[in-house]
This record gives sequence, structure tokens and C-alpha cells, in this order.
Amino acid sequence: MSYSRAERALDDLLGSSHLAGAYELPALFEAHAEQLGLTDVRVYLADLQQRLLVPLPDRPGPDGEPRQRCGDRHEDGQDDGEIRVDGTLAGRAFQLNEVVIQELDDLPGGVRLWLPVLDGTERLGVLAVTVPDREALDADDGALRLRVRRFTTVVAELVMSKTLYGDTIVRLRRGTDMGLAAEMQWSLLPPLTFSDRSVVVAGGLEPAYEVAGDSLDYAVDDGVARVALFDGMGHGLASAQLAVLTVSAYRNQRRVGADLGSTARFVDDAVAAAARGEGFSTGLLVELDTRSGELRWVNAGHPDPLLLRDGRLVRPLETQHALPFGLNEAITGAQEFSVGCETLQPGDLVLLHTDGVVEARSTTGEYFGAERLVDLVTRNLAAGLPAPETVRRLIRALLDHQDTRLEDDATLALLQWRPDDPERLAPPTP
Repeated sequence: MSYSRAERALDDLLGSSHLAGAYELPALFEAHAEQLGLTDVRVYLADLQQRLLVPLPDRPGPDGEPRQRCGDRHEDGQDDGEIRVDGTLAGRAFQLNEVVIQELDDLPGGVRLWLPVLDGTERLGVLAVTVPDREALDADDGALRLRVRRFTTVVAELVMSKTLYGDTIVRLRRGTDMGLAAEMQWSLLPPLTFSDRSVVVAGGLEPAYEVAGDSLDYAVDDGVARVALFDGMGHGLASAQLAVLTVSAYRNQRRVGADLGSTARFVDDAVAAAARGEGFSTGLLVELDTRSGELRWVNAGHPDPLLLRDGRLVRPLETQHALPFGLNEAITGAQEFSVGCETLQPGDLVLLHTDGVVEARSTTGEYFGAERLVDLVTRNLAAGLPAPETVRRLIRALLDHQDTRLEDDATLALLQWRPDDPERLAPPTP
């Protein structure tokens, strides 16, 4: 197969996608993958809790429900049903962001490839394709491997873009009905993973289908990364409305270039005006200068961020706490927001969390605790796991600790500073 034919296959896929909905993607992928020498194409997307990889169906069911379910799930994921993230080949590709090659007993010489589907560094799921002849992967200086990677990239871009124009993919990734409060929260969230050459941000929150008061937000721009966590009072719709207001006020000031102190005062005023003394939100506003490593933060009644270095806890990052947003002017008659400052070392990691994490109790009353939290983070990172996988496993451990039912919202965010080596900034060698 000539290189030009492979290029035409991807060009045809992109051209055909302009007039396609999300529900038509599987047929498009199958048709154009065949031109690349690939068969049995299947896209699996992670559910919201990242426990299952759910197949993008060939067509909606008779009731309009796009999600396929299968009572018998094989460990190797060879049927059309959901695949567990833990303990499967597909799950390994998802967890470790690596290509997994599976030998096929019923196709001598052929292999099944499991490839992570990524939006930047945000993990969407995995792509499974069959290559009838494994030796073809390395022929012509690995041309087929390159084509498969490019095809996977196009798959990811189309899944992301088509998600915005319908509910097929949104419904697919939900394992159960979502409450109104959680619907509001998820519509507000940014992608839960970002990484560039200087910083990594990874977040997670539970309970996915009932979360209300907790929220997180971030923005990474030239020279600065900004991350914020909020924990609104109470539960339900009122708490979700407060969270939407709080995040919107934060974004408004962040986008006009306000400093931390001004941003905190603006959020405090917005919450006070909306809640009228009947609501508040704790919050943690963090800014990292990605060139110098200077970290600055404001704490409004929130748990202190934790500084980790070389696989161990250095210390909590303490500064004078203000009252939660919405209470400062009313109670103290002033808005005194102290700004903490710490200079990070390359590789340092800052862990942000809401109180629902460390205060989660087991059925016997044992707290999850900060020590357990730090231990899990450091052990997973020491094992070489990516930051988003570390967060996923933290959330799983938290749910297991409370027998899968959290009594309070729990939100986590990891912020890592990793200034690039000058050699890595050099242009690649042709």
C-alpha cells in the first residue's frame, strides 16, 4: 500500500466527518481504517468514574439509548460489551498511556492493538484495531505503526468535537442517571487533565452522579498556571447553584488579569450578594509561575495544600486563613485575604483537596486521613504511574474506604511543576 493511499484514507475520513453526527462515527472509523489495512475497529470510552471502558455502538438501540451492555464480559475484551479498566489489556493501555499488543489465537500472525485515545493528555478511552499480519507493523520503517498513531489521533479529535453536537457520547459515558445538581457541575468543569512542558494538572471528584457543592477549575497560560478548588455549603440544587456562581466569579476575575487578592475579594462579594447570609463556600486559589517556580495562594477556610517532594510530604502550605467566601465582610467587616508564597523545586507536587477526602469515614468510623492520602499519592507516583492515573486510583481507594458511598463530596487536584531541560526544548532532529 502506498503512502499516498494512507494519506487519502485519513483525508477522506476528515472530509466525511464534516457531515456526520457522533452516532455515525463507528461506521466512518471502520470504513476508513480498512483502507489502512486495519480491521475490527472499536472505540471504547471511559465512563465518568473511569471504572469501565464502554464501546461506542454501531447504532443506537430501539429506544434511542446508545449504550450497549453485555452480561458476559471477557477479560480480553473481545466481545462488544463493557471492559473493566482494572485487570484487562484495554485497561492497561488506558491506565499507562501505552500501546498494548495482544496475540490472537484465532488469527495466526495477527495481533489486536489497544491504543490510548487522548485529547492532549486527557484520557478519553482506548481504540482497538486488528492487524492481520504483525510483521507489517515494522515493515517500511514502521510506516503502519505511524498510520495507526495518526488514525488514533484523528479518532480522538472527532470524538471530542462531535461530543458538542449531540448527547450520544455524553449518555454513553454515564453509568446511571445524573442528578440536576451534578449536571450543573459537570457542565462547568474543564477537562480533568492537562500537561505541557512545564506543568501537570490532574483532578478528580466524586460522587460523580450526585456531586453538588465541590468544584475545581484551572487555566494554564504563558508563564502561569492557575488552579482553584471550592467547597460550597450543603448539598443539592442550592449548593450546585452556589458552586456555579463561585467558579464563574473566579473565572471572571482570572480572565481580566486580577491578582489573587482582588480575585478573592470579588468572589467573596459575589457569594455574599447571592447567598444573603444563608450560604458560603470555602476556597483555595493557587497560582504557579511556571518559569520561576514561585507558588502563591489564598486560603478561604479550606484545607491547606500539601507540598510533596521526592516521594514524601514536605509540609502543609500554611498561611493565614480568611473566612469562607461570602462571610468575611459580614462577620469581620473586612476582607483580609493573606497571600502565601513558596518557591518550588523542579518536580515538586502540590496536592489540593476538599475536606470530604480526609474526613471520609469507613463503616467502622475510621477516617481516610491525610497520612493515607499522601501515602497513596507518593506510592503511585513512585511506581511510575501518570498523574491522572494516580488521581483515579486515589478516588477508587476513597470509595472503597467508604464502601462505595461517600457521605460528602470529595475533590482532588494535583499540580506538578516540571521545568523543561533546555535540551528538550531544542528542535527535533529530522
